[in-house]
Amino acid sequence: MHKLNYKKILFALSTAAMPLIGSAQLQVKQETFNRADTLRGTLTPLRTCYDIKYYHLDVKVDIDQQFISGSNLFKFEAIEDFRKLQFDLFANLKVEKVIYHGREVPFTREFNAVFVEFPTAIKSGSIDSMQVFYSGHPQVAKRAPWDGGFVFAKDSKGKPWVATACQGLGASVWWPNKDHQADEVDSMLISISVPKGLSDVSNGRLIKKTDRKDGYTQFDWFVRNPINNYSVSVNIGDYVNFTDTYKGEKGALDLSYWVLRENEAKAKKFFPINVIPMLKAFEHWFGPYPFYEDSYKLVDVPYTGMEHQSAVTYGNGYANGYRGRDASDTGWGMKWDFIIVHESGHEWFGNNITSKDLADMWIHESFTNYSEALFVDYNYGKEAGQAYVHGIRSGIQNDSPVQGPYGVNQEGSGDMYPKGGVLLNMVRTIINNDEKWRQILRGLNKTFYHQTVNYEDVVDYISQHAGRNLNPVFAQYIKHSNIPTLEFRFKDGKTYARWIADVADFNMPVKVRTKGNSYQFIEPGRSWKEFDLTGASRDNIEVDTYNYYIGVLIE
Repeated sequence: MHKLNYKKILFALSTAAMPLIGSAQLQVKQETFNRADTLRGTLTPLRTCYDIKYYHLDVKVDIDQQFISGSNLFKFEAIEDFRKLQFDLFANLKVEKVIYHGREVPFTREFNAVFVEFPTAIKSGSIDSMQVFYSGHPQVAKRAPWDGGFVFAKDSKGKPWVATACQGLGASVWWPNKDHQADEVDSMLISISVPKGLSDVSNGRLIKKTDRKDGYTQFDWFVRNPINNYSVSVNIGDYVNFTDTYKGEKGALDLSYWVLRENEAKAKKFFPINVIPMLKAFEHWFGPYPFYEDSYKLVDVPYTGMEHQSAVTYGNGYANGYRGRDASDTGWGMKWDFIIVHESGHEWFGNNITSKDLADMWIHESFTNYSEALFVDYNYGKEAGQAYVHGIRSGIQNDSPVQGPYGVNQEGSGDMYPKGGVLLNMVRTIINNDEKWRQILRGLNKTFYHQTVNYEDVVDYISQHAGRNLNPVFAQYIKHSNIPTLEFRFKDGKTYARWIADVADFNMPVKVRTKGNSYQFIEPGRSWKEFDLTGASRDNIEVDTYNYYIGVLIE
């Protein structure tokens, strides 16, 4: 997802030495959570008892009535013996029945959780299945993708144009599933029936199209790769399709563009000149596109866009920037289409690598925000990329931690976008070896290929392959709202420095210099330490605050 409604903060705009920030105590609104949040966000034994292997989602969309009906087949492996499990479906949608081995089985509901009782214990290691039938009026998104549900709109010709978006809120807003990011289904068949004359575009590859007797057309899409629930999507419209091929690291990647009939001419010009450079840049930095088997699709939708796996959605008006704006205020962001680059970047961070808990959504958004700078770097040079990542500081609020609370389906601060991107640029600066950094980014996508991860997985991997412990750095910027302050003291011709930070063992190499000289690394800790900076004084000490997002205090 993208988020660019940043508030600009004065201290974040400056490239000069910054005032004392690290010791300031920012007031953060405390969230209150309830039983419904726990049911949605916690991996209880009723969820961990089974591992989802396959879904067949079969849904008919009555556009005029804004009504959906259908079923989802759950195929799962029992991780332990159990007689009861939980799946999820929003309470405004009716569970008609649950079928197990040809018979209805009892179920109960609590908020958006549904509990199924089986007649006998399902044994550990066994493969079993159940089918959930449901119907109702799904929640209508008022401001997709920032709130979730269905979007019912019309194109300029007055024809229906419908889509789904549900990241954060959860896929159970429109279809029954085990709605927790920790368990991705291994493969999936998506069957969507729409009024005749319209097309549905979902994830994976189109394997069958069937005209039904009731005036609807069914589109069957098969997803061969693991997919997170919120990526599963419906996109309905008067679409036309055109294709291309990209010669990538794993061979020929099929590119498929689904656009409104009225947009076909401009899409044929605009999409390839944005998509091909994006794929070249990201395969360079992150490794092969993760879903060659399912292809890469770009789909016109009536909202700004989302990272739906192998079916990235687009609504940015066929213009560079983000709705005509550059988040970095450098000009570099106006040379490419933000939605194509950002949302496609999520194919690597978000879809290939997915956080187990929504609290670690920063793994999706920080890396993908940073991918924008790497796209600029690849196409326009490192200096341009550094300028871009520095420019996005203007959106940082430092209002609350980037990491959210675990177990309640709650993400952290919106700072996960710009602050996370700035953090990763600092890590690159600390490593001070661009090829090593590139191999770390590629290694993340190879090591955690099609996997769900947590904070420790990512930070420990980077630390291990960087050859230094970066846990204190990530902890300060991800788990705390304050940024660290580098404090200097000059006494008897000697230079002393230390960090002021929330993390008890915080330490971070930082580049400093005296005016007119080259930067050098020093490595302060929380306690005062002397450094050999010949001729340094409070009047000529300079810190690389262009690449380091820190406060500076000179006594």
